[in-house]
Order: sequence, then structure tokens, then C-alpha cells
Amino acid sequence: MTAARSVSERTIVLLVAAVQFINILDFVMVMPMGPDFAHALGIPASNLGFIGGAYTAAAAVSGLAGSFFLDRFDRRPALGVAMVGLVAGTAMGGLATGMSTLLAARFVAGFFGGPATSIALSIVADVVPPGRRGKAMGLVMGALALASVVGIPTGLYLATVLGWRSPFFAVAALGVIIACGAVFFMPPMRDHLAARREQTRFAQLIQNRNVPVSWTMTFLVMMGAFLLIPNISAYVQGNLGYPRADLGKLYLFGGIVSFFATQLAGRAVDRWGSFRSGTLGTVLLIIATFGSFVIVPPPWPVMVIFLSFFLALAFRNVAYNTLTTRVPGGGERARFMSIQSAVQNTAAALGAFLSARLLTELPNHQLAGMHRVAGLSIALTAVLPVMLFIVESGVKRKEQATASAVLPNDPSTGLVVAVSPPASAEARALAGERH
Repeated sequence: MTAARSVSERTIVLLVAAVQFINILDFVMVMPMGPDFAHALGIPASNLGFIGGAYTAAAAVSGLAGSFFLDRFDRRPALGVAMVGLVAGTAMGGLATGMSTLLAARFVAGFFGGPATSIALSIVADVVPPGRRGKAMGLVMGALALASVVGIPTGLYLATVLGWRSPFFAVAALGVIIACGAVFFMPPMRDHLAARREQTRFAQLIQNRNVPVSWTMTFLVMMGAFLLIPNISAYVQGNLGYPRADLGKLYLFGGIVSFFATQLAGRAVDRWGSFRSGTLGTVLLIIATFGSFVIVPPPWPVMVIFLSFFLALAFRNVAYNTLTTRVPGGGERARFMSIQSAVQNTAAALGAFLSARLLTELPNHQLAGMHRVAGLSIALTAVLPVMLFIVESGVKRKEQATASAVLPNDPSTGLVVAVSPPASAEARALAGERH
């Protein structure tokens, strides 16, 4: 009997969402603040991709390393250690004095932030059965929307009033509170330890063809996204003339759209599957990217650019992330997620670094070359529906094969009994609470 019996499934999901809020806010607030600290520290705007890339590169390194040991520990203390490192790295960002020290701070934050995400998503997959996982992932990924609605506008306001360093310190302080609360209230998560003893070795894990295809899908998704994301704030201000004072409004309304879109996307995934939901998000994202960065000037206002991006990303990301949680088994989940995090962050870093190489800051502070960056992003994004279809089909076949597995004949009755795959003790306990 586990401690999970006294904590509801929804409470655990909300705790994970709170952790993800800090993790995501730490990452995404740096990009809209880029022009602020670039000016203060003498960093060219065209090099902002390196700042975002430092975080993701570090997360890739730690994700790969974590794949060898994270499944050996209780999820709860592992999450606590990752959050402590993330908070420390965030606070270091507020102490940066130049390009090198800011890169070092972001590297530390990313080194711990990557495993924090892997562990958090593993907890959701451990506790929530596949039939409700889309809705749960929508709630967890709503943290991105909340970071945009509350965190980014507040951070931009603090940067305006108290200086660009203040948001780093504020997020670090809030991170300490949420990390302590999550570790205190979250039950021990050890069931995967028993399952792990029965798991195959790493070499056999990748023989499951859904695994390498899933990692390939992750690489394409993240590289396509991070060709654009680190540069959007500088682009709308420098190229489209959007005022810095109104930048918080973009993230406020974009976050509101994203919050409701992630909840809708989660329900859509549970009902129609990841392929259909993710394809819808992909089509919307391609249209938004082409109309916003390839066509100059864009045929719609800056606000529409942000709203369309947040809407499209919500559907694509919920569909893709929900599907990947179904690929591994419980005892190998943190390992799979850690390597996926490494792939994810490697691709994001490559995308950010490549965009920094393809873009040039003109004397009037405009970014030249965004149409090339956007075209490459569209090409990578367009492959996603095919990858979603391949992975979802493979996962369904695997789940159906597991569900139709039979027990040996009972010698006393001669019966052959079909059984469903066993849920974890946490999941069984939480299901019992609802009934």
C-alpha cells in the first residue's frame, strides 16, 4: 500500500503543473526579456539565440546522463533535487555581468531544468491511465499558458520598474516555495522501481521501433520551433515596430488563448487521438508561420501573430507529448523521458544556434533573414503528421497486443483468461478513490 492512497490523482497532477509552471517560466521569460538584458550587457540582438541555446544544450547533456540513473530513485526526491538546481541557476542569471556569465547561469538552470521536466512527465504517466492522460497533459501543459498570462507580463513589468535582474530573483524565490510544497505534499513514487527489475536493458529498449521514431519526431518538432521562438520578441519590436511597453499584452492574451486551447486539446486527444489533433495544430502553425515571417509585411496585426502561434502550439504540443508518454513502460519511463529530453533540448539548441547564424542585426535593429529561418521551420514542422501517425499506430498495436495477452490455462477449469495490462499501485489506488 502506497502513500498515493491519501492523495488524489488531480492533486498530483496540479503539483506537477505547479513545478512545470516554474520550470517553463524560468525558460520562456528570458526570450521576451532578451532585448532588455542584451542592451544592458552589450549583447547583440542577433546573438540572443545563444542565450536560449545554452539552456537547452545543458538540458540535453543532463537528460542523457539522467537516462542511466533516474529510474533507480523515488520520483519525489529526484524532482526535489532537480528543482533546487533549477532555482540556483535562475538566481545566478540575476547576477550576470556579461555574455559569458549569463551563458553560465543559463547552463546551470538548463542542466537541472531538463531532468525536472522528465521526472514531472514521468509522474503524470505513472499516475494517470492512458484513457485520461490527454486531459491531464492538457492541464500540466496549461502551465505554459499560465506562465504567459501571469508570469511573463509580470516579469516584463518588474524588468521595467526594478531592472532586468529582478525577474530572475522573483522566479527563483517563487521556485523555492513551489518546490518545497510539491515535495512535501507529493506522495512517494516508487512503484516503477519494482517494474524496473523486470525491464529489459537499454539496448533492448531501443529495439522497440516506436522509441527511435518518437525521438526523431521530438527532434524535428523542437528544432523547427526553436528556429523561431528565441527571435520573436526581437522581430516584432525591431522589424514590425511593436512598442516594448505593450509587449506584456501579447503574452497575456496569447497565454489566455493557450490556457483554454490546452484544455480543449487534451480532451480532443482523449477523444480523437494524437494524430488528428496534432495534425490540426501543425496546419495552423504552418499557416501562422508563413503569414507572420515569410510574407513581409504580415497580412495581420502582431496580436494575431501571437494568438495564432499560441493556439497552434497548444494543439500540437499536447498531442505530441501525450503520445510520447505511451511509448515506454513504467520501469523504463524516466530513462525514456530523459533521453527524449536530451533529444528535445539538443534539437532546440541546434535550432536556436542555427537561427543566430542565419540572422543578422541591421543598423536600425531589424533582423534580416527571418524569411529563411521561417521557411526552414515550416519544412521541419510539415513532417510531424507523418511521424504522429507512425508512432500512434505502433503504440496502438503494442497496447492491443498487451491487452489481449492470455494467462496459462487453469488446469482445474481449462479456461484461458484474457487480461488487461496492470496499472501501477498509484493509479489503482487513485482510481479506487474516485469510486
